[in-house]
Amino acid sequence: MGWGRLTKPIDQIQANKSFAPLNRWSISRKSIPLHAVAIVNYSVGRVFVPFDPRARRQFLNDSQGNSADSPLNSASSGGMTEHEPSRPSRDDPTALIGDVVKPVVEKTTAKGEFHRYPFYSPRFWHGMRPGTWCRLLNEGRFRVGMTRLPLAIGVTLSTPVNTALSWLQAAIYRGRLAEAELHGPPVFIVGHWRSGTTLLHELMVRDERYSSPSTFQCFAPHHFLVTEWFFRRFAAWLLPGKRPMDNMDAGWDRPQEDEFALLTAGLPSPYRRMAFPNNPPVDLDYLDFKDVPPNEIDRWLQWLRRFLLTVSVATGRPLIIKSPTHTGRVAYLAKEFPDAKFIHISRDPRSLFPSTCRLWKGLDEVQALQKPRNENLESYVIECLRRMYDAFHQQREQVDASRLVDVRYEDLIQDPVATLARIYQTLRLSDFASAQPSIEQWAASEHRQYKTNRHQMSSETEAMIRDAWQDYFLRYGYE
Repeated sequence: MGWGRLTKPIDQIQANKSFAPLNRWSISRKSIPLHAVAIVNYSVGRVFVPFDPRARRQFLNDSQGNSADSPLNSASSGGMTEHEPSRPSRDDPTALIGDVVKPVVEKTTAKGEFHRYPFYSPRFWHGMRPGTWCRLLNEGRFRVGMTRLPLAIGVTLSTPVNTALSWLQAAIYRGRLAEAELHGPPVFIVGHWRSGTTLLHELMVRDERYSSPSTFQCFAPHHFLVTEWFFRRFAAWLLPGKRPMDNMDAGWDRPQEDEFALLTAGLPSPYRRMAFPNNPPVDLDYLDFKDVPPNEIDRWLQWLRRFLLTVSVATGRPLIIKSPTHTGRVAYLAKEFPDAKFIHISRDPRSLFPSTCRLWKGLDEVQALQKPRNENLESYVIECLRRMYDAFHQQREQVDASRLVDVRYEDLIQDPVATLARIYQTLRLSDFASAQPSIEQWAASEHRQYKTNRHQMSSETEAMIRDAWQDYFLRYGYE
């Protein structure tokens, strides 16, 4: 493999899309040492990029897992092809479903199946500390794919930095963290993945009286009080403009799921399966806390509280919190946060199912430490909803009706202003009139420009989810 010289003219580097982030830098158009570029790549967990064209293309493909049979490549040549998946393993919890599910054939509005996630962009594992990272590797039996070794090496090198920065934050903010408090009752948005939780979250935080955990805060829960300003100001280019799985904007300052902070901090979370998606799913009990020892639940809730208190130190406002994984935990959250309010959102399962399958494929492709095979993914989606909603329907009876409101994704899309007005009125939140102009502006501009992904589903798949999710269809009026 030829590595070329260690310097190249900036014109040539900018012409190479592999170095797209340099286009946003204000630097002179002279020759610069490649060492600077290498340091940036190194800091987010990658290695030097060769200048030999063929070697560079192969390196970038390997770094992103984009081999010839990658879903990214196969999708761009005409969409996914239907194939018969392997049967679930005996140890796989999704085997409870019984029948093997045929994959959904999807069509999207984009040229490829997923938005590109650059090789230099950090993954959530980069925010871990050494002990958490080692436990994750050990629990995954160190089954790191060859093409993902640069990612694993980069995470390994970044974890001690997170520890040092966490000590710095503790030293600087010890007093304020000890006295931290929530600045009002938290509002939890719950519902299945792809049911509109992200859209509702984005709309709610348009009200400047509220705030939310940001992407960076969830990426670096141990030290964001001392580092977030730097990444927002100087490292915005590290993240792409769109999320991999849909057309929602991405960025360090965007509202994010607090579940990712728990994942990065080493708490049990179903999201840990993304590291080793070819292994059996993990931590499914944490979707509903069923069979989880009470002391472990208390530990989990205390860490969540500590994270939200730290976010409150940074924002100084009441929090809007969104995590689909909280759907089957509402009774526990209501007990831990006695004044909390809950917004539950539902969506037609015929759109929910293929969109969720697409979500996991996109996240696995980006985050995994091995090349995902996407086996038994459809069964996993079915089992997760079943667990979450069996628990939600049981636990919601323990939450006062004045603290929980149900909305439908279809109503939110049809009339976002009226839907949010009903949420504010039912939960007795702040005066909606102050937030209404911002919501109306969004509805008149961004709402009209946003394009949802289109999905196609076979009659067999529709019959299957109707049977598996019958209660969801009936309870939320999707028959």
